[in-house]
Amino acid sequence: MTLATAASGGRVSVPKRSIRTPYPTWFFLPAAVIYAVLFLFPTLASLFFSMTRWTLFNWTFIGFDNFVQFFKEPFLVQGLVNTLIYAAVTSGLKVVLGLLFGMLLTSEIWARDYLRSVVFFPVLVSTVGVGITFTVLMHPTQGLINESLALIGLPGPGWLTNPRLALLSVALVDVWKGVGLATVIYIAGIVSIPRDYYEAARIDGADAVQRFWNITLPLARPATVTVVLLSLIGGLRSFDLIWSMTRGGPGFTSDVIASVIYKQYQAGFYGLSTAGNVVLFVMVALIIVPLSIALNRREVAR
Repeated sequence: MTLATAASGGRVSVPKRSIRTPYPTWFFLPAAVIYAVLFLFPTLASLFFSMTRWTLFNWTFIGFDNFVQFFKEPFLVQGLVNTLIYAAVTSGLKVVLGLLFGMLLTSEIWARDYLRSVVFFPVLVSTVGVGITFTVLMHPTQGLINESLALIGLPGPGWLTNPRLALLSVALVDVWKGVGLATVIYIAGIVSIPRDYYEAARIDGADAVQRFWNITLPLARPATVTVVLLSLIGGLRSFDLIWSMTRGGPGFTSDVIASVIYKQYQAGFYGLSTAGNVVLFVMVALIIVPLSIALNRREVAR
């Protein structure tokens, strides 16, 4: 033991090794340029123009007046609440249904590959096309859904005209369209679990429910984290489906922050709508970044 080691209480300090890469540093330059052009520059430009009153030809710096006015919008609070409700409903259902479909489509069932393609197909369809199609299907008097309910004696509600149902109706359509991606992620997570665990559990007498709670659910946690984060990001930023189906109506009952921003842009308040985009960006970051850190930290701890 050296004198320096003895002086430090017998602890031997191990020098930290720097991470080495087999590629020269300049190899990363093209990716850095693309990142700066497509992300950093637009982000900084948005931050600047959110503090201006601008048109296509000139601008005037006004500080934080746009943000103050944005938070004074009468329907902003309702749009914020609707955004959180929409994100919670869509992400929750995608996690639950994606897990169930993932378990079903990794089991030994007939036409499994065909069913996988059927579940994933809505993901490939245009969001606006889906919105227009379901707007017709959910028509209160002539829609196929209510006409089918009438055949069995059930009164069909106003899916998109009832203020209490409009937002949830759009959320259900969003789930129908996006659950295929969640299912694919869960399928990848479930098939990566070694089969030996299930065989050992069967030998120990574990039934299907016990195998699910003790093997599938814990070991599919990375897939769950991915689905939760992607679904929340999509739900918080959702606009196109809501706009194509309800345009924030009836009234303002299905407005989300993105549709409020778009209405301000339509009215010609470009600086105000840019400030709204910055608010939306910050809100998504404040929700997603801490949640991602917490979920990944728990995953590492396990």
